[in-house]
Amino acid sequence: MNGETGRQMKVAAIQMTAGSEVNANLEQARALLEEAAARGARLAALPENFSFMGLKDADKRAVAEDEGAGAAQDFLAGIARRLKLWIVGGTVPLRAAGADGRVAAASLVYDADGRRVARYDKIHLFDVDIPGRIEAYRESRHVAPGSTATVVDTPAGRVGLSVCYDVRFPELYRHLSAAGAQLLVVPSAFTAPTGRAHWETLLRARAIENLCYVLAPAQSGFHPGGRETYGDSMIVDYWGRILQRVPRGNGCAVAEVDLSRQAGVRESFPALAHRVFASNTHE
Repeated sequence: MNGETGRQMKVAAIQMTAGSEVNANLEQARALLEEAAARGARLAALPENFSFMGLKDADKRAVAEDEGAGAAQDFLAGIARRLKLWIVGGTVPLRAAGADGRVAAASLVYDADGRRVARYDKIHLFDVDIPGRIEAYRESRHVAPGSTATVVDTPAGRVGLSVCYDVRFPELYRHLSAAGAQLLVVPSAFTAPTGRAHWETLLRARAIENLCYVLAPAQSGFHPGGRETYGDSMIVDYWGRILQRVPRGNGCAVAEVDLSRQAGVRESFPALAHRVFASNTHE
């Protein structure tokens, strides 16, 4: 499908506060996905780490699943099939072969029949010290990076996958747009200080420079171990306008994607065709 057939459809960005109990997190996600479907969404995206936020980063090794089997994957397949809803499953920790026990932060896409149709492993890992705070992260200690950009055809158009810290690397999104992406998904667990400083600006920039919709589900609030995430899940259109957002707490932002209108703007304002340093590679 090329995604440019005049269709309009609703998409949803889920916001939640995950903890260290997988079953409780999945129940929280279930209720929010049911809300998204009841409000007419055809595609819904869950935040990064939707199934598990542990006391410490190393804890994700213990709950990592084998590819194709596990509580989180079974949940995503089952609820997608029951709700007839396409789901972007934030990230799920999957065991990674040859990674010294590290896991992959895998974003998994399921179609409305419950079949997994795409997987993207987070490429850019959050190894930073937060300026002005005693707060540091070394994601690469327990997560093995991915290496392949991923796009997938869905009822909401051609979707480019990414995760959280990826949003600071515009070259990834240029690659995704060159591969035909119309909607960029950015499931996240942004820290509170970096979220206040950069979250909205980065999302709107990725939308504007690629003339893409952006669907950004996020973690919000306080998690085990004291980590605070920023929230502010939002849906942004190809012109950088915020269509819907959930500032704090649990909730569901729902907005309509209009692919024919997007195509018209891309034709009349052909910035993507004017790129001089354009990628020569396509997915």
